[in-house]
Amino acid sequence: MSDFQYMGSELEIFAHANNWKSYVQSQLRPYLVGDVLEVGAGIGGTTRALKDGAQRRWVCLEPDSAFAKRISSLPHLQNCEVLVGMLPDLDDQEKFDAILYIDVLEHIKEDAAELILAARHLKTNGVIVVLAPAFPWLYTQFDAAIGHFRRYTRNSLRALAPVGLREEKCIYLDAFGILASAGNLLFLQAANASAGQMRFWDNCLVPISRVMDRAFAFSLGRSVLAIWRKTP
Repeated sequence: MSDFQYMGSELEIFAHANNWKSYVQSQLRPYLVGDVLEVGAGIGGTTRALKDGAQRRWVCLEPDSAFAKRISSLPHLQNCEVLVGMLPDLDDQEKFDAILYIDVLEHIKEDAAELILAARHLKTNGVIVVLAPAFPWLYTQFDAAIGHFRRYTRNSLRALAPVGLREEKCIYLDAFGILASAGNLLFLQAANASAGQMRFWDNCLVPISRVMDRAFAFSLGRSVLAIWRKTP
């Protein structure tokens, strides 16, 4: 049992960001196969969006024991394995086809060391998937309040790639979401996101981003997505 307690309060609100989670799932679908480890599964909002039954095994690793208990109680996720702890708590023999860090890596102080350890838990041809907030200049009180150590650029995220892993994808997502983040930075300076702000972003901006991200060749966005594959 872990005594870790998550400091943020946004998970309940963003659990209902259905358009965004659908967009992320469309980007990740080809990689969500075999045995999947989701690091920092929170309250299961992302798990519900990404797990579609095609996976052989899905393990939710969550350091907050109260959150882990909630995941275990969700009716659609009862066939998930829920472990309380962090990556160093896993048995060395545990290997996965995909290891996910969905809005998690920015919460980990030693991010490079974390990914090196993750690579040791990959099967050959397995992938590490990182989705994280983009652009340090967008760092706000909200980031600080929910325990973000940093925001990333493509270059800063690429610099973390463990030896022996080949980059499959490194792109920005949600170009129009930058408007919401920049608005908070310039005008609101809010330490907490409201349900209304989330609905506006998810219902109005994300659908535009799904179209415009391709037009912009995924060169701009509120989030950055990197995928690395372990080579034979």
